Amino acid sequence: MSLETDTCEQLVRADSYLTLHYCIQIMSGPAAGTVFINTFDSRPATLQLGVGQWADGLEAVLIGLREGSTHHVDLTPEQAYGERNPALVQWVSQRLLQENLAQDQAFQPGDTVAFQAQDGTRYSGVLKQSTDESALFDFNHPLAGAAIRLDVKILGIL
Repeated sequence: MSLETDTCEQLVRADSYLTLHYCIQIMSGPAAGTVFINTFDSRPATLQLGVGQWADGLEAVLIGLREGSTHHVDLTPEQAYGERNPALVQWVSQRLLQENLAQDQAFQPGDTVAFQAQDGTRYSGVLKQSTDESALFDFNHPLAGAAIRLDVKILGIL
């Protein structure tokens, strides 16, 4: 009787749960050259594909990669987080903000603010400016409109 060893490679699938290191660098616009996030110098990240944790285009890059492999790819805005949507820059009343934020919270332009709208939906946006009556928020993803470079090392696949 002979025993065969399992020679099947672990490959990333559309529903894989991953442990990985990754770096996202902005490659276009005023922030070109800026590292948005880098886990290579710290603890690895975990990622469940297919549940919206990453943009579809970034997840697509991972499909078929081998456990232990390193990959580098440049992505256009359309392949990554999409183009900026001007309709996602909106004024929000100070009344609505005060109803959904802790009273001791104070924000400055550039801060990311998370709050709950009247319908229960959670929102996060970057405060652009504020008046006594309202505040202007940008609800676009911070990487929307940017070409990015993704470097990834697949440490484990479940």
